[in-house]
Formats: sequence, C-alpha cells, structure tokens
Amino acid sequence: MTGLAGLVVGAGVVGLVWGLSGSGASTPKTFTLRGAMTLTNPTPLDYDHKACGGSDGFGDIRQGAGVTVYDAEGKILGTGALGPGRYASEDSTAPCVFAVKVPGVPEGSKFYQVEISHRGKVTVSSAEAKAGKFAASLG
Repeated sequence: MTGLAGLVVGAGVVGLVWGLSGSGASTPKTFTLRGAMTLTNPTPLDYDHKACGGSDGFGDIRQGAGVTVYDAEGKILGTGALGPGRYASEDSTAPCVFAVKVPGVPEGSKFYQVEISHRGKVTVSSAEAKAGKFAASLG
C-alpha cells in the first residue's frame, strides 16, 4: 500500500512540474509586418476615382491580394492581404498605394522575403520589417 501511495504522489509531482513549466517549448515573439505596395499605373475602381487597383496584366493587384512572408530559409511564416488601393494624391493619374499587413510574423530571421500575389519575393531586413518599413512597387 505504501508503494502505491508513493507512486501516486510521485506521478502528481511530475504532473505539477509539467503543468507549471508548460510544454517545454517557448512561444516565439511575433510582430506585424506592415508597409506599402505601390502600383505605378493603376485603374480607377469607382466613379469618383478614389479607389484604385490593377487591370490588364496587373489585374491581380487589388484589395485582398495575398501577401506571404518567408524567412531567410524560404519557410512561410505568415500570410495576409493587401488593403484597399488609394491614390497617392488627388490626381487620378497618381500611383495607387495599398497597405500591407501580415500579423503574427515570428521574430528571429536575419531577413524576410515578402511576396504579393505571384509577383516574386522582395527582401527586407529584419529591422525594416519590424519597423513597418516594407515597400514594394510594380508597374
């Protein structure tokens, strides 16, 4: 009986230690990659020429287009989407700027690569990525 009581107490202590220490793996710190994608030859998307996007060969560059963030080894770290396209100025011939936002990107990569739609990867330093300074252009 004493052996059984010792086994139960020992198992309880092990369970308590596991519970207090978590799974043993720490959760990495994350950040939200922010920045802008500029389309230099946009198309108006509304009658008052405030919203813009791509057309013809750039038809994939619009609000909701996929944004993928990779680490230095090419592993996917996070996904997001382009925000609405807005003209950079009141002039409807101005470039169209889209907000880029990808939440939950793990810290720790030497650099990051960002791909919008299927347009190829743009490399950004770790410091620029964390500071919200991602920038890309097309057109």
